[in-house]
Amino acid sequence: MTPQKPAIKKLYALSNEGKKFAFNLPLKNVIRVNGRDYSVELREDEKYGVHVLWKNRRYPVEIVRTKQNRYEILFNDISHTFNVETPVSMQRKRVLGSDRKKSSALIVKAPMPGKIIDVLVREGAEVMRGEALVILEAMKMQNEIQSVVSGTITRIGVKAGQNVMKDDVLAEINIK
Repeated sequence: MTPQKPAIKKLYALSNEGKKFAFNLPLKNVIRVNGRDYSVELREDEKYGVHVLWKNRRYPVEIVRTKQNRYEILFNDISHTFNVETPVSMQRKRVLGSDRKKSSALIVKAPMPGKIIDVLVREGAEVMRGEALVILEAMKMQNEIQSVVSGTITRIGVKAGQNVMKDDVLAEINIK
């Protein structure tokens, strides 16, 4: 007789910025946004491929890369990278991370390969959350890369005209 694994009832998705999202298993077709529940469906068909249906709108989903518990997906043509953790692995992360000095800097990385069209900020500049940092051209589309935090630019890692690969450092921001 083989021993059964304990049933995991909760998992966590950790964003690159360390933001934690808890979800219960089994997954339900409901998400909660600002305290309000919404019906969500994950569908797959020949016409649209894999997509999420929310509020009668289709959002395409593609799993680009997986490695252990780390996933990179394209959701509505925007790249997202996150880890899926169990409660035990979350506790382990907390214990291992408690010795480390907390960094108050955020590294802004290129979300895709492309060419830097323009750098919109300078070192030492104060930026607000949502403010554009650089314009990155990829597949003939110009993408405005924005700051996800408010703070001071401590380092610019690119110049206009430079080609970058995914995850190249664009800027470093000292968080307020």
